[in-house]
Amino acid sequence: MKPIDPKELRGAFGRFMTGVTVVTTRRADGTPVGFTANSFTSVSLDPPLLLVCLGKFLSSYDAFAECEQFGVSILEEGQTDVANTFAGYKGDRFAKTPHDFDADGIPFPVGALARFSCKTHQTVPAGDHVILIGEVIGFAQKPGQGLGYADGQFFSLARERSARDPAARVNIAGALVRHKGRVLLEKTPVGYRLPECSVPDKTGFRKALQATLQYNGVSASFGAVYSVFDDAGASTHFAYLLAQASHVAPDAKLTAVPPEELAALTYASPPLASMMARYARECATGNLNCYLGDTMTGEIHTLSEGV
Repeated sequence: MKPIDPKELRGAFGRFMTGVTVVTTRRADGTPVGFTANSFTSVSLDPPLLLVCLGKFLSSYDAFAECEQFGVSILEEGQTDVANTFAGYKGDRFAKTPHDFDADGIPFPVGALARFSCKTHQTVPAGDHVILIGEVIGFAQKPGQGLGYADGQFFSLARERSARDPAARVNIAGALVRHKGRVLLEKTPVGYRLPECSVPDKTGFRKALQATLQYNGVSASFGAVYSVFDDAGASTHFAYLLAQASHVAPDAKLTAVPPEELAALTYASPPLASMMARYARECATGNLNCYLGDTMTGEIHTLSEGV
């Protein structure tokens, strides 16, 4: 057997789609600490047990390894900022996050779909992690959609579902593909457009779009849904995904354009021109947003992905 590459193994583990939680407790001096974890699962109903995996590399490792009580919050789809704060912010994470406390003083971020107050049931050493098993002593929940995580990126299941409209006469899927910092565009007689395709009734839109990219000599991995809108006049539903190209064939008939030049181009349709101008603005700030609506009005939702 060949040696296992830790980086490749991490990527393989990351193929498993999970939810996202924030795990919290207090140090012995009362200071609140917490970290983001997707290594969470229910264990038992009788007694009520759950577990999270605690990395020994965490700055708060000692606090969790020695705690008698802790909390777990399952994040809602709009809480990517909370997930990012507890995953990497080096300062006071609770100062950046609205929070409250359970009856025992354990802090919880406000707005989670579900939260569990736990007393430590058992800790089990496991390589470079410790499995922290908690007995649930209290919980609360609310309706909503959870925040997902796969392939190193957050995603919203609700937005993924919105990317296809069974009632539309035509479903079009397109990809906003980055390669070496540039965006890949197809030149047509009426202006530029993104690589796109019509999605057959029984074909997943990612699968159909992947085939289209491969036909054009592009190998790419998909990220989050970037824009979903309806053109009522044409009874057409459009869904555009973010993507990152790993390979572009030398003979690929696509033009690579720097993001700062996108807004000045002529596009095949006004909605596409509007979307690309928005993307250019967002690239300048490093904050991408998902648009859901029609060709006139819609809603903007913050994405976790930077550019």
